[in-house]
Amino acid sequence: MTTLMIRRPDDMHLHLRDGAMLQGVLPESARHFARAIIMPNLVPPVVTGDQAAAYRDRILAALPDGMAFEPLMTLYLTEGTDADDVAAAHASGLVKAVKLYPAGATTNSHSGVANFDAVMPVLDRMADIGLPLCVHGEVTTPEVDIFDREAVFIDTVLAPLRARVPGLRVIMEHITTQQGVDYAASGGPDLAATITTHHLCINRNHILAGGIRPHYYCLPVAKRESHRLALRRAATSGKACYFLGTDSAPHVDALKEHACGCAGCFTATNTMGILAQVFEDEDALDRLEGFSSAHGAAFYRLPPNAGQLHLIRRDAPETYPEKILTEAGPVSVFNPGFPVHWHVAG
Repeated sequence: MTTLMIRRPDDMHLHLRDGAMLQGVLPESARHFARAIIMPNLVPPVVTGDQAAAYRDRILAALPDGMAFEPLMTLYLTEGTDADDVAAAHASGLVKAVKLYPAGATTNSHSGVANFDAVMPVLDRMADIGLPLCVHGEVTTPEVDIFDREAVFIDTVLAPLRARVPGLRVIMEHITTQQGVDYAASGGPDLAATITTHHLCINRNHILAGGIRPHYYCLPVAKRESHRLALRRAATSGKACYFLGTDSAPHVDALKEHACGCAGCFTATNTMGILAQVFEDEDALDRLEGFSSAHGAAFYRLPPNAGQLHLIRRDAPETYPEKILTEAGPVSVFNPGFPVHWHVAG
C-alpha cells in the first residue's frame, strides 16, 4: 500500500500549555488533528468551569487563520473540586472529562489528589452523569520503584476505586506496561486506555543506554522492551478499548537539558507519520483509522470527524524539523529512531 485515506484523527491526550508556548505549538496539532482532549495542568491548574471556558477561548484565539481545531476541555480534580460546578460544566457541553493526577506524579501535579475520600462526591456525580475520568495511573510513594508505579497503581488504587464507584467511566492515560494493556482489556465498556506515540517507539534503553537522553525522558517513564511490544500489539489489535492519546508535552530545550530535566516528549509534529510506519511494520494499516480516529470518539460519545487525512508512502523517508521555534524558546521534536516513510499529504 502506498496511499492511505483515513478520517481526520483525534488526539485524546494533549498538552498545549499557555501563552507563548501555546501559540508556538498549537499549529503543530491543528495541522493534522480535528480535536484534542486538552490537559488542565497549567499553573495554576484549570479547576472550574469558568477557568476551562477562559482557557478554551485562549486556545481558539491562538489558532492560526484557516485552521480548524476543536479543543475538548477537561477539569483538574483537586480535593476541593465542587461537584455541582463539574456537573454544570459538563451539562453545558464545555467539559468532556475530569483529570485525576495523584499528587506529585508528573509535571504540575502538585495540586492533585492524595486523599481519595475527599473526591468521592465528585466521582459519584461523574458516574451518575456519565462524565469520564482521565487517570494518570501511577502511585507516588517513594518506596515503589519508578518502573513499577503503574502496575502498583492498578492493583492498589484503580481497581479498588472502580469497585467503589460502579459505573464510573475511566480512561487509563498513556499506559506503558503489559499490566496496563491487560487491565484495560478486562474492564468492560466503561474502561479504556490511551497509548502514546513515543511509548510505541522507545523503551528505557533509549533514555539511559550510552548516556542520558533527556528528550526521551517522559512520565510515565518508558519501560522494558517487552512492555513496548505489548503496547504495539494493543494499539494495532483493532480493539476499541485502545486509542491514541499522544501526551505530546512541549518543554523548552533549556528545561529538558537540565540538571533536573522536565518530563515529556513533543510528538505533535510527526505523530501521524510515525503511527502509519508503526502500523505498517505490524501489518495493521487497516486498523490505523480505528486507533487514531474512531475508538476515542466512540468512548467519549462524540460523532466521528467528517474530514479526512491523506497519507502517502514514499521511498525517501520523511524529514521533520529538529526543533519548533516558539517565543518561549526552542522545543525539540521527538525522534522515533527509525526512518518514517509515510508522509501526511493533507
